[in-house]
Amino acid sequence: MDFSELIQGQREYFMSGKTRSYEARRQSLLTLQKALKVYEPLIFEAMKADMNKAELETYMSEVGMVLEELSFHLKHLKAWMRPRTVSTPLAQFPARSFISPEPYGVALIMSPWNYPVQLCLSPLVGAISGGNCAVVKPSIYTPKTSAAIAKMLGECFPKEFIAVVEGGRAENGALLEQPFDYIFFTGSVAVGKVVMAAASKHLTPVTLELGGKSPVIIDSSANIKLAARRIAFGKVINAGQTCVAPDYLMIHESVKASFIQEYANAIDEFFPNGDMSDMTHIINDKHFYRLLGLLEGEKLALGGKSDASTRLIEPTLVDEVGFDSPIMQEEIFGPLLPMLTFKELSECVAFIRSRPKPLALYLFTESRDAERAVLDSCSFGGGCINDNIIHLATSHMPFGGVGNSGMGSYHGKQSFVTFTHYRSIVKKSNLVDLPLRYHPYTDKGFSIIRKFMK
Repeated sequence: MDFSELIQGQREYFMSGKTRSYEARRQSLLTLQKALKVYEPLIFEAMKADMNKAELETYMSEVGMVLEELSFHLKHLKAWMRPRTVSTPLAQFPARSFISPEPYGVALIMSPWNYPVQLCLSPLVGAISGGNCAVVKPSIYTPKTSAAIAKMLGECFPKEFIAVVEGGRAENGALLEQPFDYIFFTGSVAVGKVVMAAASKHLTPVTLELGGKSPVIIDSSANIKLAARRIAFGKVINAGQTCVAPDYLMIHESVKASFIQEYANAIDEFFPNGDMSDMTHIINDKHFYRLLGLLEGEKLALGGKSDASTRLIEPTLVDEVGFDSPIMQEEIFGPLLPMLTFKELSECVAFIRSRPKPLALYLFTESRDAERAVLDSCSFGGGCINDNIIHLATSHMPFGGVGNSGMGSYHGKQSFVTFTHYRSIVKKSNLVDLPLRYHPYTDKGFSIIRKFMK
């Protein structure tokens, strides 16, 4: 398949200047904001069909987050778009220096299946506010939601401005052959490397939002009841199919027993009488059986039951896990939580530093010394102290990975920055033209320049 005509159409639309003005960007953001509210019932229905996702959870983790992002951009866009005056070196006097933001052009946004609305539309908000055209590629694994997004965006915007391409690997590969001005990808590390390799052929800048095994540390000073409840939330929401979900737990040996009990209490509280009918299901059979395979031969402290007919897996605690266990070798992306014990916090720090840099890290402690020890020694994309996951649910901070967990960031102003090129411009006065920089060079001129440039 050939998407060159689509990309050329978007490039011509962009070159016409129709996306650049503040009013054009503002109106497009308002259009998307209104559309999300109008299409909310269709999105709820699609998410239920694709993942058994409850309406409250769909709004909280998908639609509501995009609406918050839209509101933030609408509030601040005009200020972000203004050129910013900066100081001018005395050697360049008289002149004015300023930084001028401009759109990249035509962007490709490739989104995954686990949060198919949020991870598709939040980057799109940044692309629009940055003044770009965009091709959006949702995941084939959530076909109903992908179709809902295509219908909504197709009825709101001309394809020369915003286009949706549905499909799978063939479409992904064909799109990556095109010379985009920016690529924003959210997904696995393996596919992220493919995207980056493809982008390098056209020297296209990229943002890669990847994943990894995000650790949780619980020390002996932590509020165990609250820690267990909050971590249970992080593993239950979206059935643990979240890039920043707690992936494995390192817990002080003195509080492990009480944590297991409080985690069980939290699960009982979340699902009265064991009714998990409104819990999100595993996306497909491949991942369902992959997760069950990770439990083989492991000792379970809680949960472990599953239903193949609905692809439901209970929230599960895996006990006495070894560092070389299969469940510790890959990102889990499910409601399973392996536990490792420690005696000294330094053990946790050493282990985390020995592995690829995670997308998130969570520390539960009442000790400022423990907090400082972890933050000063461990590299990770972002995280929480005494909570998990919620650090990505704000437009006031950038969200992104580091090292193996990704590059670049977005959310709030950083989304605008990501989809914007900042030009550095010096506007020189014609009233004065100092001769020092011109030939013929003299010792006197050299002496003067040395005074100014040091």
